[in-house]
Amino acid sequence: METTEKREMRRRITQERRSLPESETQRAGTALRDALASTPPFDTGGTVAVYYSVGTEPDTHKLITALWRRGTYVLLPVFLPDRNLDWASYEGPDSLTRTANDLLEPTGQRHGPEAVRRASAIVCPALAIDRKGYRLGRGAGCYDRALSLAGPNTSIVAVIYDTELVDAVPTEPHDQPVHGVVTPTGGLSWF
Repeated sequence: METTEKREMRRRITQERRSLPESETQRAGTALRDALASTPPFDTGGTVAVYYSVGTEPDTHKLITALWRRGTYVLLPVFLPDRNLDWASYEGPDSLTRTANDLLEPTGQRHGPEAVRRASAIVCPALAIDRKGYRLGRGAGCYDRALSLAGPNTSIVAVIYDTELVDAVPTEPHDQPVHGVVTPTGGLSWF
């Protein structure tokens, strides 16, 4: 059962994000692309799993486009009814469709939940990250389950706004830490 502290932190950050202008998410997207696209393991081709941002999440569309255009094999998540994530190939902006959950998901071939095991890097969403690499997600647990399937050499990076790097995130036994965090002004930092 989720803690009250976790629910309250999630509520507060979600409310703060709602007040962000679209120009802030776009600015964040440019900074995040610039911080990641030219940094190992993102600059070496291979396979990268990235979430496709929606709403007031820091924009990942520019990163996805940059990786795909240079030949990186990009996997995007497909949200399954059991709250797990499947992964499908990104084949350009026309390969996406809007779902009942108001997400944009790839329509290409699905590779199964364990496809992240082959990825050299995973870029995952978060509402907050603490200084030990623990992330606060939206509460469905789908990314914790996906991250638990990552390969031993897979770099896992969470994307947040600058103010969402905090001293501590409430954790539970199933929570999976990330290896790094990227923020619009702080760039990429590894733990």
